[in-house]
Formats: sequence, structure tokens, C-alpha cells
Amino acid sequence: MKYAIDENNIDPAFANTAQRRKFLAGLAALGAGALIPGCASNAQAPGTAGAKPYRIDVHHHFVTPTYTAALKTHGIRQVPWTVQQSLEDMDKSGIAIAINSLPPPAISFGDVPLGRKLARDANEYAARLVADYPRRFGSFASIPLPDTEGSLSEIAYALDKLNAEGIGLMTSYSGKYLGDPVFWPVLEELNRRKTVVYTHPTPPLCCTAVLPALSINTIEGPVDTTRTIASLLYGGAAARYPDIRWIFSHSGGVAPFLLSRFEVQEQLTKDAQQKLPRGMMYELRKFYYETAQGNHSGALTALMKIAPISQMLYGTDHPFRLGAEENAGLGQYGFSAADLIAIERDNALRLLPKLKA
Repeated sequence: MKYAIDENNIDPAFANTAQRRKFLAGLAALGAGALIPGCASNAQAPGTAGAKPYRIDVHHHFVTPTYTAALKTHGIRQVPWTVQQSLEDMDKSGIAIAINSLPPPAISFGDVPLGRKLARDANEYAARLVADYPRRFGSFASIPLPDTEGSLSEIAYALDKLNAEGIGLMTSYSGKYLGDPVFWPVLEELNRRKTVVYTHPTPPLCCTAVLPALSINTIEGPVDTTRTIASLLYGGAAARYPDIRWIFSHSGGVAPFLLSRFEVQEQLTKDAQQKLPRGMMYELRKFYYETAQGNHSGALTALMKIAPISQMLYGTDHPFRLGAEENAGLGQYGFSAADLIAIERDNALRLLPKLKA
């Protein structure tokens, strides 16, 4: 089976070739070298036929027919996806459970009724996947930001009626980042519920044509994650809403590499004692970071300067990337067996205890 790859996320010249398939197969073999006690037999590596899947993928995308049709009317090409694709790669990669979320641009089209319709459609579709494939899927539900009323209503429906694991947000909406006060009524409700909030970068309005020869997500995706982290820190929302459990994609974007600049910005921030009463590093160490596309040594080493192992999570970015890439990156880094199983499974079970049921 070929995996169709959105050219906005990965180079299509490499995505669907036999060379890529051979390369990923090699990654899978390398990543299978780290055997986890209690998770796979000594005779079989994780993800191979007969081995019991155990990984939990918190960065896993799906689409619905209604969503895909809506994107098409707005001139946006979306990656084709099927549940069979997901299950096939999950089985190959030793993934027991994948938490589904919509890929960018999610449902922010400046049309309030359409946003509410698409959020409800996506969340009910995701709930049906959970029901149809027990213990294989979970859901980070979509909400129609920047529509506050619609978002509050959908939070209640998704968490109380559909039993979603958390809420999935894009890093920005209409040029505003998640720490902007316009979103505080929604953050207040998420904080009251102690919600797990997964975030994913989306193409930012500021930079769509900076380097036309490059996919915008090559650089701007991880940078947009960093912008939204900065907005939460220095705008005061991270400290103001301490019970939201934030997950940031791709090992925190470029935030780990900008640590010294973040430290200087903390000193320059007006009312820093009010906005960051426990300090910037306290908040960074509270956040969770999934490691899709940030699973190489440079990204992991930088991430561990700002976050302990307990805050790191396994993610694939399926269908834009395959589990073999994540397995190989984590497996080659040199984590201890205990740290690796924490990243691949145990940290997610602690954060999302419903998955234990």
C-alpha cells in the first residue's frame, strides 16, 4: 500500500518512491533493536508479526469525507487517509493505540456555522472509530476557534458525551496565538476541566511566501509551535491556567534551541513576576512534548535541556510520516530501557489514564 503524502508536509519526490519504502524498512529494523522488558518477547522485536503492540501514538491524524470536501471547496488539498492505512502502520510499528486529531488547517475558515458543523462531524467520526476499533484509537477533539461560544459548546459535547481524551488545537487562528486574551474564556474552561490539550502547527499568516521554493512547514511549522509556546509564557496564560496539560508537537518546535533567548525575554517581560510567578523554566518543564519529526539526536538532546523524560511522548505524524521513523529515531538515541518505555507508553498512560481501561 502506498501512503499519499501532502506536499505541504513532505517532499513528494521522495514520499512515494520505492527508495523511501526501502529506507523506512531499514529504519524499522534499526528501531526494533531496543527491546522493552514486558512489552515484547526476546524473540520478536516490537512491531514485527506476532509481537504485542504497546506504543501509544499521541500525534496521529485522520480526516472525514465531510472535512475533505470542505477543504476542497476552499482550494486546499488534503492527504488521502483511510482507517486501514492507520491500522496497517500501527501494527507494523508496534502501536497499540493512536490518538486521532485533525491535521492542519483544521476547521478555521472564518465561517461560524461551517466551523461548528465540521467540528461536530469530526468529533463524532472519531468517536465512531473508537467504538468500531476498541482499544486502537482515542481522540483529541476539534473545537471551532476563534468562535468562543461554539468552542465552549463543543468542549462540553466532546468531553462529556463522546468521552474524548482531550482537545486538539492548532497553534494559531486568524493570526492570533493561543496565549492571546481573545482565547482566555476557552482556556478558562479547559483549565477548569484540567483538560489535556494537544497542539499542532498550522501554516502562519505571516510567512506564507517567505521562501516560495520550500514547503511552508519545512521551517514555519516548528516555528509556529514556538510562537504559541512563547505567547502562553510571556502573555501569562500558562501560569494563569495552570491545570491545562499542554502537549506540543515535534519536540517543542525550535523552543529548545532558543532557550537562552527565552531566558533573556523573561528578564525583559513587563510584569514578569505576575505573568511568570514561578519562572519560565518551571512552565517549560510542566509542558509535554511529543517527538514526531523531532526524534533525531539534535532535537532530543536540546529537548532534554528543558524537559524531563516524564514529559516526553511518542508520536508519528501519521500519515505524513510512518511509525518506523519514530521507532528508529528513539531507538538509536541511546535511551535506557526504562526511559524508552516511559516515552513510548507509560508517560501517555499517566497523562491519559482512561487508556488503561
